[in-house]
Amino acid sequence: MQCDIDIIGEPSNLAEIELILATTTTIGKLGFKNFEIRINERRILKAMAAYSGFAEEDYDTVFIILDKMDKIGLDGVAEELAKEGYAKESIDKYLGLFKGVEEAGNGIDGICYIAKTLEGFLEEDVEKNLLEIINSVNAAKQADFKLVFDPTLVRGMSYYTGTIFEIAMPELGAACGGGGRYDKMVGKFTGQDVPACGFSIGFERIVLLLME
Repeated sequence: MQCDIDIIGEPSNLAEIELILATTTTIGKLGFKNFEIRINERRILKAMAAYSGFAEEDYDTVFIILDKMDKIGLDGVAEELAKEGYAKESIDKYLGLFKGVEEAGNGIDGICYIAKTLEGFLEEDVEKNLLEIINSVNAAKQADFKLVFDPTLVRGMSYYTGTIFEIAMPELGAACGGGGRYDKMVGKFTGQDVPACGFSIGFERIVLLLME
């Protein structure tokens, strides 16, 4: 079971900013502190794969393996990509990007590093959008949390088209919600493209964490 909020018809970052602020304020009022909102962009995921030399038809497989990073680590991801038969050169180049972000830091510096490295592969507005979201949320937030750039965040649903985010509780070792921008989904049903963005809280997970 989950409770979620969605904003339909707003193409700008105002949607992401408002959704993150509303969700984090709610979680803060429930008594949670020191949690993280991890943020990434689907276009960064695709640009990293393209830069590293993976074919477009392989992106989904690469992302499924990347999604296991927090469980199997960099070496595990390298091993699984090699098992799939991808070139060592592509794998090394790909994992080098994550090491670069780690060295630059998981905030604004990490985003600037990835945007500079992926120049020519990544649309210019991606860096501007993420920085605007982070700066605006940090300026207006009420709860005690950190906004963290996480280039390994995939959010398995392929309908996401832009920003993606997840609520992580490092002290409790759990994620308890997430969401992102899904601009093309409404259009599939209505034939008319409508921008959309949503954020959901895992209701059952929150109740379990509160009980613990």
